[in-house]
Amino acid sequence: MAEYTDEEIAVKVQNGDGESFGTLVHRYEERLKRYARKFLMSSEESKDLVQEVFMKAYINIKSFDATRKFSSWLYAIAHNEFINAGKKKSKLPLFTFDLDALFPHLSAPETADGESEKREVRALLDASLDKLDVKYRDPLVLYYFEDMDYKEIADILKLPVGTVGIRLTRGKKLLKSIVTTLETHGT
Repeated sequence: MAEYTDEEIAVKVQNGDGESFGTLVHRYEERLKRYARKFLMSSEESKDLVQEVFMKAYINIKSFDATRKFSSWLYAIAHNEFINAGKKKSKLPLFTFDLDALFPHLSAPETADGESEKREVRALLDASLDKLDVKYRDPLVLYYFEDMDYKEIADILKLPVGTVGIRLTRGKKLLKSIVTTLETHGT
């Protein structure tokens, strides 16, 4: 039997084959748990939120446009759930004035830098993710851990592609600064 694409399976679910949704859960559950852990820093909370993401995806599957990537649609739902969980957790409003979105022309998207840089940034992310502002952490996690391209990240975060590039560049600089500070102070 031929392997169905995510989009084909989603269409089957839209047409009433609810059991096929299990295939999508199987394909994405571990990836979303990893994304949730990087985003929220709590394994138990991550499991619950990933289940919530799948429930919302199933309930809203009719709104999925099969001409687009299923993964981007699913990660957008996950991103919104994780943001909401973060707001509830911190009880602080998120700062919404965003210079990157207002002035995306100040920096162009960066080109792929190679596998050695990806490994280095992953190590930096693991060491200091909790110290990084969510607006930089999220694109870095999607790019370096979920192996998504700028377009997919832009779709998920609902940002211009140029802004994704800016945030990745600034996020990497901030990470290096955080790690340098930690090494200097031995924290």
